Amino acid sequence: MRTHGKKFAAAVAKVDRAREYPLADAVKLVKGAGFAKFNETVDVAVRLGVDPRHADQVVRGTVVLPHGTGKSVRVLVITQGEKTKEAEAAGADFAGIEYVQKLKDGWLECDVIVATPDVMGQLGQLGRILGPRGLMPNPKAGTVTLDVARAVREIKAGKIEFRVDKTGNVHAPVGKINFSEQQLAENLQAFMETIVRAKPAAAKGQYIRSATVSSTMGPGVRLDTAVYR
Repeated sequence: MRTHGKKFAAAVAKVDRAREYPLADAVKLVKGAGFAKFNETVDVAVRLGVDPRHADQVVRGTVVLPHGTGKSVRVLVITQGEKTKEAEAAGADFAGIEYVQKLKDGWLECDVIVATPDVMGQLGQLGRILGPRGLMPNPKAGTVTLDVARAVREIKAGKIEFRVDKTGNVHAPVGKINFSEQQLAENLQAFMETIVRAKPAAAKGQYIRSATVSSTMGPGVRLDTAVYR
């Protein structure tokens, strides 16, 4: 039988698992319940009233968190000509058409890939490598674009992508446990508002059914979602 440690038990004791908390209170509890020796990530999980098996009910999109994720992101821009200089000037860690061959050779030292439309034909050959790792650029995520400078700046500033999974849930990081309560609250609010705007027209009934916020090692805190319904 699985048992939890004393620190986790103490953290759970601070949270009423049956109660839904206002956003500010939920964030305060998550920070207060953190006990790990490392800087935990704060995540949110939202259960949606959609059926992802139907294409017209798939929820996906991007949001720029006001205070970022707290994680350093390595951005690769695959492009050519003057766009390479634009990407480098905007803060891209790697840029150039030569990275197509490097990816083919097994190089994967990046977290996000941005590409211009003219090179997507070459990247399409790497679907089996990039797809499973979530690295394939996509127009819907804003990672296939001619405005590579803007894309790089947004990603560096804290832009994240989200997509509903096959069970109807959306998971996303909204910061680190060492963020202030205000920073976490503003990031979480920005994410929830984006989820509301992403509601598919085909979705019927209650759209946002529940949401839970937690740190990496801490207990989940249920969020009051009435304001988003």
